[in-house]
Amino acid sequence: MAEIIAVANQKGGVGKTTTTINLAAFLGKMGQQVLIVDVDPQGNASSGLGLDIHKIEKTTYEVFLEEVSLAEAILRTETQNVSVVPANVNLSGIEMDLLQMEAREYKLQAALKQVAPNYDWVFIDCPPNLGILTLNALCAADGVMIPLQTEYYALEGLTQLMRVIGLVQQSLNPSLELKGVVLTMYDQRTSLAHQVVDDVKQHFGDKVFSAVVPRNVKLSEAPSFGKSILEYAPDSSGAKAYEQLASEVMKNG
Repeated sequence: MAEIIAVANQKGGVGKTTTTINLAAFLGKMGQQVLIVDVDPQGNASSGLGLDIHKIEKTTYEVFLEEVSLAEAILRTETQNVSVVPANVNLSGIEMDLLQMEAREYKLQAALKQVAPNYDWVFIDCPPNLGILTLNALCAADGVMIPLQTEYYALEGLTQLMRVIGLVQQSLNPSLELKGVVLTMYDQRTSLAHQVVDDVKQHFGDKVFSAVVPRNVKLSEAPSFGKSILEYAPDSSGAKAYEQLASEVMKNG
């Protein structure tokens, strides 16, 4: 049965999708079968793997509405052993659609049940907010991975996310655990970045992954080519960091 991980942080631009895509790519390289479920209406995890999200008719939106099964919406990507359930802008209207539905926070959990045995890992790429989509991801997941940029105010807002995770653990998904914090956009030249790393480690202890993702131009460029960093710039510092992260995730998994 797959280990299901929600990649979440309500702050935008912290490296959620970058982490989802590149961690999946390196796990795929290690021979793991990986499924990415895109629940962000921006669809960046889908387009970042080379899909034209505007032309896709079976997405997570249709899965949430139970118009198609999750299995029917899965697409293979050109990245080795990585498949994706894509998302596009249609998903932005889901809050209203789910308003009248019973057990709406468990829609994704129910949809994933049939396909989870076919994969080693399922990563749910969450939107940058704590709405119904992120709640669905947390209810469906075994663990949460939090990408955190090593910049000023990094820990600000995390209190809210941790509170939501706590509430989900209490009442909706008792088995949910914090898989770990991934430090991203690290610039070793600044004393601020070192200070943030120290603060985060003090706060989260051994829940902070050893792999630290640097600020790296190649990581920023790769999605515009529809490729992971493994395919786009395998020798870059960004690729080395995600390869290390994938090894850690495998070891801890």
